[in-house]
Amino acid sequence: MKKSFVKAKYQLTMKVLQAKLALESRSGEGFVDTAIKILMAVVIGALVLAGLYALFGDVVLPTLTRRITEMFNYGNSAR
Repeated sequence: MKKSFVKAKYQLTMKVLQAKLALESRSGEGFVDTAIKILMAVVIGALVLAGLYALFGDVVLPTLTRRITEMFNYGNSAR
């Protein structure tokens, strides 16, 4: 009878220790961190691309078009 109580106590202790180790485990923590890093990279990349698109559309391309037109405007060249 005493053996069965000792065995039951041992099994109960082992189950409690297994549950405690499972709750203290941090093995899945890296997945959330990686997902957040990927999401941040995508958002920052989209913002950079939107900024470059706005910059090229409003500032760079009109100036570039004007300079190319002036460069190849042979009709108004002064001699």
